[in-house]
Amino acid sequence: MKIASWNVNGVRAVFRVHFYPWLKEVNPDFICIQETKARPEQLEETLLHPLGYYSYWHSAQKAGYSGVGIYSKKEILTVQVGLGVPEIDAEGRVLIAETPQFILVNAYFPNSQRDHARLGYKLEFCEKILEYCNRVTAQGRDVVICGDFNIAHRAIDLKNPKSNENNAGFLPEERSWFNQLMQQGYIDAFREFESGPGHYTWWSYRPGVREKNVGWRLDYFVVNQAMTHRLVQVDHQIKVRGSDHCPILLELKD
Repeated sequence: MKIASWNVNGVRAVFRVHFYPWLKEVNPDFICIQETKARPEQLEETLLHPLGYYSYWHSAQKAGYSGVGIYSKKEILTVQVGLGVPEIDAEGRVLIAETPQFILVNAYFPNSQRDHARLGYKLEFCEKILEYCNRVTAQGRDVVICGDFNIAHRAIDLKNPKSNENNAGFLPEERSWFNQLMQQGYIDAFREFESGPGHYTWWSYRPGVREKNVGWRLDYFVVNQAMTHRLVQVDHQIKVRGSDHCPILLELKD
């Protein structure tokens, strides 16, 4: 089974030139996208159902902002839109799909902002995500959390940690929450296969930055510990363009 996650930074902008050819080649069972910046009624049929995929959407109330979507080869019978927290759900940041094997959580975590103005909001979002996942695992279900966390967890997860110590995405409070996530029984799936630095999923649009690999690892697959034996591979598809993020791909044993 293959699950892809990609912050597309505008699904309409990326679709024809980059997303559709990538989808044909990779052919995942599920594709979780973030920052869709569109409502489903604004999307043409080929974008709603490319290659026969089903699609599910959670859009922000504010036009052209945020939003998440899930494409699935098979129809998903139970999809939860949001976390049931009005101030979070208004921004279209969470879609939860119940599959026979696990609960799939597609999340677009808030950005704390340059002046840290939204740090409190972000930490509330983080807390609610963890509460939900803990409820799922307490019921004996497995969970896969994927998406743009807007957090570089450790110093090896960004090119220049020293100069970013007080910047959004690498703040002590954000990293502390990620530590808490790991301590409560969850696994950063990529780090099961790769322990070294230099592996990033986001780069600034400034010229030459991506070519020099001056990036941040902001996109993750996180699973509960009981799923560790099902992990096959996590791939950062850094050659795929179209967004300031690259897609990431998780392969699981059936």
